Amino acid sequence: MTSATAGGTGSGPVSPRSPRRKSVTGTRKAVVVLFLLPAVVLLGALVVYPIGYSLIRSFVSDTGGGFAGIDNYRELFTDDGIRTAFRNNVIWIVLAPTLATALGLIFAVLTERVSWGTAFKLVVFMPMAISMLAAGIIFRLVYDQDPDRGVANAVWVGVHDTFAESSAFPKAHPGRDSPLRAAGGGAFVTKDPVRVGEPVVLPLVGVAPDLMPDGAKAAKAASADPGKVTGTTWQDFTRGKGVGTLGGVDSAELGYPGMRIEAVRDGTVVERTTAAADGTFTLSEKADGALLRLPEANFREAYNGVDWLGPGLVTPAVIVSYIWMWAGFAMVLIAAGLASVPRELMEAARVDGANEWQVFRRITVPLLAPVLAVVLVTLMINVLKIFDLVYIIAPGSSQDDANVLALQLYRSAFSDGRPGVASAISVLLLLLVIPVMLFNIRRLRREARR
Repeated sequence: MTSATAGGTGSGPVSPRSPRRKSVTGTRKAVVVLFLLPAVVLLGALVVYPIGYSLIRSFVSDTGGGFAGIDNYRELFTDDGIRTAFRNNVIWIVLAPTLATALGLIFAVLTERVSWGTAFKLVVFMPMAISMLAAGIIFRLVYDQDPDRGVANAVWVGVHDTFAESSAFPKAHPGRDSPLRAAGGGAFVTKDPVRVGEPVVLPLVGVAPDLMPDGAKAAKAASADPGKVTGTTWQDFTRGKGVGTLGGVDSAELGYPGMRIEAVRDGTVVERTTAAADGTFTLSEKADGALLRLPEANFREAYNGVDWLGPGLVTPAVIVSYIWMWAGFAMVLIAAGLASVPRELMEAARVDGANEWQVFRRITVPLLAPVLAVVLVTLMINVLKIFDLVYIIAPGSSQDDANVLALQLYRSAFSDGRPGVASAISVLLLLLVIPVMLFNIRRLRREARR
């Protein structure tokens, strides 16, 4: 029989002491700390220290000579430029992520049903490979005011001119000793009534030779017709002795093809016509005793498009360029989530009589809600620090109207010499990002517990 252990009265033997367990990786805590130390040092140097320094600097005067209290933060709500930047950031947060996510959702759903969907996704995602700098330069050219350079205005002017044709003679006007006088509203009218059988001359100047219509031919003096009013309207540009006859048709001068001519009597248009390629025109005997008028439509300035980068449209224009870049990112993530949606639910809904819109709204979108939240939150964080596109696309004349907080931070620190205000803006941006990040972290934790 075994004797009881010394000093004990227990009824059974005492189990031997368990050996110390090692970590799963077989490493000691010191080794773990050693491996984590470089990452911790970099995190502290690149993240923690700048945040702490910016926080401290935001309470120091711009000269760095003393404590400024909340003066720098008060500046955030009193400076017009900063308030404009804050307002524009709100516009960015509301519009850019929402539109990019909605467009990505539409692309993902539509391309799922076509055979060339992969190629389309590749094309839409391709702008993500372009830097913000390159994208800004591209859209600065796209929005150029000159329709010959800017794609946006080239398209806009083309559509406009389809419905409201511009004049070919916007700069034309009567010259010296002209038989025409201004009639108001941009029109010109003859000084004296016209008579049948007496050719009329309507000379104009002011159109550059290279801007004359392609169909213009050498001007021709109109022949007299006993029962009609005839005349010529042309570019009377050869002046001076031995060069050309002032008010007379010379062989080197061009007619005004398509020029509209109206015969007006007592304020009423009794007849109208247009000039031929050589500038000649003919009116019936109804025009006898009337004044000839060249209406203002002949001299309407050519439509030059929209000032996309003007004060009123510069922020929406820059947001469009952002959507062009990031809609592909949203589409790829949403398409990945769409691939995991059970097709049985969709087919069951269709069997029950649901149309495609009902399937999309009541099944597809709810099931994609976690993915849509990821995309939306990511883009919201991204637009809070938008800088490159605004700085490059917005011209100097309207950059104040397109200002955002990140751009204002840069301008305050390096252009205006206000580092204290710049630090306060950086702290404000951090405070704006934190709620979005906390929302994302809580959502990820809820997803992990499911």
